[in-house]
Amino acid sequence: MNKILKMVGCILSGIICVTLILLVSSDIKTKHTQNDYSSFYTNPKYQKALIIDDVEVIKQHISCGYAVIEMFSACDGGDITEDSLYEKYGTIVTSTGDKFCEEMNKQFPEYVTEIHKYVKNTEFIDIMYDTLASGKPVPFEWAALYGNGWTLHYSLIIGVDIPNDKITVANPYGYYEELTLEELLKRTSFQAYENMPLFMKMGFAIGMFEKNTIFSVR
Repeated sequence: MNKILKMVGCILSGIICVTLILLVSSDIKTKHTQNDYSSFYTNPKYQKALIIDDVEVIKQHISCGYAVIEMFSACDGGDITEDSLYEKYGTIVTSTGDKFCEEMNKQFPEYVTEIHKYVKNTEFIDIMYDTLASGKPVPFEWAALYGNGWTLHYSLIIGVDIPNDKITVANPYGYYEELTLEELLKRTSFQAYENMPLFMKMGFAIGMFEKNTIFSVR
């Protein structure tokens, strides 16, 4: 009996150690993304305000990932909807960034969608700006309030005015949001809200979820 208890204790200790290592590693990766972007406000490349005018925000009723694909499709002249995606799969297949990226490439084969994970703030802004400059709204992941808490959420960046510190987002909760760069990047790095649910902490720790994650479409 004592041997079994010792073995169980060793296993639990090992699990706790691995979990702590993963959590610390996740925090280090997050800090690595938080570089200074203040020079972008005066950088000549980013002085022109960009806006995608024909993105009509919708209110999701199945999933934010499917809703973002529907909004992107409508902007692109297509007819993909949340319902058509759910009818096709019978489930939600966009719950991780990699799967969302895979579905974007399936639904829009005329473009190449690429996921960029744990990018530095400056890289995030650059990818966002270049994608908008090419005439396409920008899918991304961020923290969003949900019920009494918050969760990982997909949305579309549709406008950027860096000199005036304004980012416009089409949020599939059913509304547009205007944020500063600081507000946006606090939410993409999941530092905007307190009391992160444990399952999300573990999701980031094991690589199921990612921070400062944006999708380029070209």
